[in-house]
Amino acid sequence: MSQVQSRRRGKDNERALAKRLKGNRVGLLGMEDISHPLFSIEVKTRKGLPKFLVKCYAQAKANCPKNKTPLVILHQLNSRREKDLVIMSLGDFEDFLGKVK
Repeated sequence: MSQVQSRRRGKDNERALAKRLKGNRVGLLGMEDISHPLFSIEVKTRKGLPKFLVKCYAQAKANCPKNKTPLVILHQLNSRREKDLVIMSLGDFEDFLGKVK
């Protein structure tokens, strides 16, 4: 895939997500990709996701009771907990976001 095609694919994904999450695509270099009333969203599009993350999320989902939402928290050794990253599915995020509104 050429660099032009890759950029177009990323922009198309930003537009689709902005519409889905009721945000605005900004997409200017050095700014957020999607502006949302609650979130500043950076979008990354890849052919394949890192296997480690996919395995972590699969484990969280497999171990999740039916009345809860699976998520993964990634912590880097010797860093502050508030810098940990939280990963959840877009569907679960949208369910959560709906509850916030």
